Amino acid sequence: MDLRTDDTVLITGGGRGIGRALAHRFHAAGARILVADLDQAAAETVASEVDGRALAVDVGDEASVAAMCDAALDAHGRVDVFVSNAGILSIGGLEASEAVWQQSWQVNFMAHVYAARRLVPPMLERGRGAFLLTASAAGLLNQIGAAPYAVSKHATVAFAEWLHFTHADQGLEVVCICPLGVRTPMLEAQRGLEPLADHLAETAVEPEAVADAAFDALAARRFLALPDPQALDFFRHKAADYDRWLAGMHRLKTKLFG
Repeated sequence: MDLRTDDTVLITGGGRGIGRALAHRFHAAGARILVADLDQAAAETVASEVDGRALAVDVGDEASVAAMCDAALDAHGRVDVFVSNAGILSIGGLEASEAVWQQSWQVNFMAHVYAARRLVPPMLERGRGAFLLTASAAGLLNQIGAAPYAVSKHATVAFAEWLHFTHADQGLEVVCICPLGVRTPMLEAQRGLEPLADHLAETAVEPEAVADAAFDALAARRFLALPDPQALDFFRHKAADYDRWLAGMHRLKTKLFG
């Protein structure tokens, strides 16, 4: 998709980390920016940095997402690029509570569905639009010690694929953003507490690298935005020999957790 200087870009989770970096990247390209976040103050701070507008949203609630989309449409008449970026890290396995699983499902997956219901139809009517979803390399691979997170991110990748092949002939561009470790507050909060966070931090990239990868994928009409080239290698190894890949993940789990 060729970004135009009058395009409107709406970003959830825009108050920090990857979302903030994306706001700056699209602003530098001349777009009008709407920054949405659960943290209204953080959204307002970033909006002031990019001459944009802040919106409050709880992406796990469909009514809140609908209100955010309506506010964006009322302000600018259209949303040309939507970046469904907000997410949470849910740690645990079989012991994880129902509430943890449900929150991860709502925020990390259903948020994309809620936004697509509201924004994709007008994009299709115009024959032009882009829907970017921040998944994770965990959606292509998996994540040790975080079953709710890994499952919800797998679902995100599947939904992004579905959006792409269902509407590719109607002018909808879809980009699935799948980084490994990123130096964000979410990762930093887990360092020293979760062995995997310390492992990912060793090769973590800056949020700006993720924003650049997403922007470049959109410009080149590539589905996957991979700021870490090794993620594609890992994905290929998984597809080439599933059992060997699973054995490797077991070895890594043993190394990190004993």
